[in-house]
Amino acid sequence: MMEIEFRNVGKSFPDKQSGSVREAVANVSISIAKGEVVSLIGPSGCGKSTLLNMGSGLYSPTVGEVYVNGKQVKGPVREVAFMLQKDLLMQWRTIEDNVALGLEIAGTPRAQRKRVAGELLERCHLKGYEKHYPHQLSGGMRQRAALARTLAVDPQVMLLDEPFSALDAQTKMVLQQDLAQMLAEHKKTALFITHDLVEAIALSDRLFVMSERPGTIIEEIIVDLPLRDNPLERRKLPQIGPLQGRLMDLLKIGKEDKAALH
Repeated sequence: MMEIEFRNVGKSFPDKQSGSVREAVANVSISIAKGEVVSLIGPSGCGKSTLLNMGSGLYSPTVGEVYVNGKQVKGPVREVAFMLQKDLLMQWRTIEDNVALGLEIAGTPRAQRKRVAGELLERCHLKGYEKHYPHQLSGGMRQRAALARTLAVDPQVMLLDEPFSALDAQTKMVLQQDLAQMLAEHKKTALFITHDLVEAIALSDRLFVMSERPGTIIEEIIVDLPLRDNPLERRKLPQIGPLQGRLMDLLKIGKEDKAALH
């Protein structure tokens, strides 16, 4: 059984200015097995985030269906957790209480919330910062806390929408390493959006490339490389360059754009 499936999914939105309907996503079918990490790549505005919103139950498909663990998604799904580019930590709550928020909403006893939050903060290299507030942490540390919060509810599926894009290159690679190791350790299924082609290759088992809006899948690429749990080392493999070049060709990145990436 697939952990999450999009079956011939499409999504349209009304255009308030013109009064017409704008098609964001068209005829997308993706199946992701337990423990897989899959990345969505495509131009801005092609519907990648729309797909994640449908996967979490925040949006309903206009056509098609989404399934999580064999059950059709008809609203927010407890087994799915979202991590965004912005950490969205609550400024008036300590880091420990931010991490435990989902457990608190679920009615988990306080002692258990504290234990789970403490374990995850240690795992995310934030031990000693439990009683700090978000404004006292750097951007990278806040994203570590957001990752701990996402894992705290023990989701079956993690949806990650450019979670590291606002960070500097060095901090980004360190957090990629932490994420990859935790996904492998906890056998989590993840659907990841990124515009960083090397990041996608370094973290993923498979890549789905989307067209311009309305977004549809134009190619699936299997990343048949070792070291998925160690992206810092996977980045060094000689096969990374040709894969990146293939993605550039699919995305029609021209010579000027390619030069800007180096």
